[in-house]
Amino acid sequence: MPLFFSPLKLYRGLKKTSIFIFLFISYIAYSAWVYTDGTNTVRAMNEKELAGKNIYQKNNCTSCHQLFGLGGFLGPELTTAISDKNRGAVYAKTFLKFGGNRMPNFHFTNEEIDEVIAYLQYVDNNASTYKNNK
Repeated sequence: MPLFFSPLKLYRGLKKTSIFIFLFISYIAYSAWVYTDGTNTVRAMNEKELAGKNIYQKNNCTSCHQLFGLGGFLGPELTTAISDKNRGAVYAKTFLKFGGNRMPNFHFTNEEIDEVIAYLQYVDNNASTYKNNK
């Protein structure tokens, strides 16, 4: 009569369980590090930058533009647009004010334009690892 629980099956089950537990604990430890010490270098946004972020989100800029490689492909990548030697704040302000061939004119006020530029400057300042990987 065969055994339902052979020692070999029990060993294989414990081996798989041990590997799963090790990987799960490693994931938890890495996640805890990333979400605590791993992100200490980023400063909080001030009110102007936060207002610019809200405008960026409200007008769904991510549908055409990318930040840190995430977003649409119709418009240019904006992560480093402010520090880009070929673009910069004046270039971005012009597009925000008047639109372009593919960019609609949102009729932003000067204050709203300054807030979006402040947000893009914040993103640019925090893109040190992104700039180094390009």
